[in-house]
Amino acid sequence: MAKGQGFGFGLGQLKEAFQKAKQVQEGAKKLQEELEQMEIQGQSSDGSVKVILSGNQEPRRVEVSPEAVAKGAEALSELVTEAMTDAYNKSTETMRTRMEELTSGLNLPGM
Repeated sequence: MAKGQGFGFGLGQLKEAFQKAKQVQEGAKKLQEELEQMEIQGQSSDGSVKVILSGNQEPRRVEVSPEAVAKGAEALSELVTEAMTDAYNKSTETMRTRMEELTSGLNLPGM
């Protein structure tokens, strides 16, 4: 067996892979901290209900206008659901975008 060809890659490639893994791990930890501090707001189509999530999709608070309450329980429920869905979609997109930024340029398989 030729030197450095035991498993189809040399020690240099293995070292580089470990360095990339360490970069991703450190970046993921920093990203996790940033997401915990972030606030992402979703709102109903008429803006009368707002839902605020952390970047990790943890509920922070809900803001309901008097106008939304006046519409009755069924309508209010629909408005809250719209706002929750909007906040969730924005949060998911933010997480996806930030992970892509973290892993771009690392040439990781499957990313």
